[in-house]
Amino acid sequence: MASDSITSQGALDGLRVLDLTRVLAGPWCGMLLGDLGAEVIKVESVGAGDDTRAWGPPFVDGESAYFLGCNRNKRGICVDFGLPEGKALLARMLGSVDVVLDNFKTGTLARWGFDEAWFKQYAPQLVRCSITGYGEDGPDAHLPGYDFILQAESGLMSICGPQDGAATKYGVAIVDLATGMMAANAVQAALIARFRTGLGQKVEVCLFDTALALLANVGNSHLATGKQAQRYGNGHPTIVPYTTFDCADGVIAIAVGNDTQFERLAQLLGHDEWVSDPRFARNADRVVHRLAIEAQVASVTVGWKVEALIAAMRGVGIPCGRVNSVAQALSNDHTMARQMITRMQRADGQQVSSLSSPLKLKDTPVQSRRTPPRLGEHTREVLMQEFGVSAVQVDEWMAKGVVA
Repeated sequence: MASDSITSQGALDGLRVLDLTRVLAGPWCGMLLGDLGAEVIKVESVGAGDDTRAWGPPFVDGESAYFLGCNRNKRGICVDFGLPEGKALLARMLGSVDVVLDNFKTGTLARWGFDEAWFKQYAPQLVRCSITGYGEDGPDAHLPGYDFILQAESGLMSICGPQDGAATKYGVAIVDLATGMMAANAVQAALIARFRTGLGQKVEVCLFDTALALLANVGNSHLATGKQAQRYGNGHPTIVPYTTFDCADGVIAIAVGNDTQFERLAQLLGHDEWVSDPRFARNADRVVHRLAIEAQVASVTVGWKVEALIAAMRGVGIPCGRVNSVAQALSNDHTMARQMITRMQRADGQQVSSLSSPLKLKDTPVQSRRTPPRLGEHTREVLMQEFGVSAVQVDEWMAKGVVA
C-alpha cells in the first residue's frame, strides 16, 4: 500500500508545476505530470475549492471519488486571487516554478496583469499551458468548454450509439481526458525545447481541437470521400465482422482484422461456405454485406458459452474478449498482475483507492507518492518551504482570507 512518504525519483523529479486548474482536463494533466515525478502544487479557491470535490455521491470521507481520481501526487493550497495580496502571491509563485497550468477563460491572466510582456520580463523560464474550451481565437473562443457539449459539437457523439438509435455520448469524459493527456505531452515537449533555448513558451490546448482530432480515421474518411459518417453501434466502419455477439451466458467482442482470421472464424464456427460466398470472401465485400454476415455469426455464437468460445478463438489466433462490467474488469487477474489499482493511506489513516497510472518506466518508475490533498492541506507548508513566505505573513494572510 502506498502512502504519503516519498521514495525514489521519477522521470520529472525536480520539476515544479503550479496547477491552477479545476474539474478534469487540467487536473488530469497535472496528475500525469505528478505521476512522472513532478512536484505539483494544486491551487484552489478559498472556501469551496475545486468544483469536483462536491461531485457525488460516491464520497470517501467527505470527498468525491471523482476528485480523488484526478488529483493524486499533488500538494494543495488555497488562494484568493480576487485580492491584491493574492495576485502578488501568484506573481511570486509564477516567477519560481517551471510550469503553470490554467483553465481560466481566455484573457483572465492578462486582465490580472500577467500578459506576455510580464512573462517575458519576470518569468521567461516558464512553460505556460492554457487549457480552454474553444481556444484563444475563432468565433467561439469566448465560450466555456464542457466535455458533453464538445462531444456533441465535434461529431463524436454522432458516430456513437446504435446504428438505428440516437447519438450517444462516450461513457466517460473522453474529450476532457484526452485534452489533459495532450496538454501533458505538449508541456513536456516545451520543456525539452527549453533545454535548448533556455526559454519557456506559451502552450495552448483546447477541448474543441482535441475532440476533432479524436475523430481520427472517421474524420479522415470524410475528408477523403465527402460522405457522411455513420453509426455502427459496436461495429467498425471498415472492418467486418468486428463487433459484439451474444453468447449463451454473456457477450463476446470479436475483432476479425483480416481475411485469414475470417477464414479461421468460419472454420471454427462450422461454416466453411462463408469463405467461398462472394458476399463474404474479402473484407471489402463483408463491409458491404455486414448485416448478413453479422447475423450468420450471431446465429452460431448464441449457442456457445463465452469462456469456451474465447478459448477456442484464441487457440486459432482470432482476437476476442468478454464484454466485462466495470466490477469484473477491476477484479480481473490481469488487472491485479498489472498493478492497475493503487491503495494509498493518508497521514490520518484514511485509505484512498484509485486507478493506477498506465505508464511503466523501468528506471524512473511512476509512483503514487501523495494522496489527493484535502482542501488547503498544505498551504502553510508550501508557502513557507517552496516560496519563502514567513510564518508571520502566512498568519496575516490567513486572517485576511488571502489564503486558507
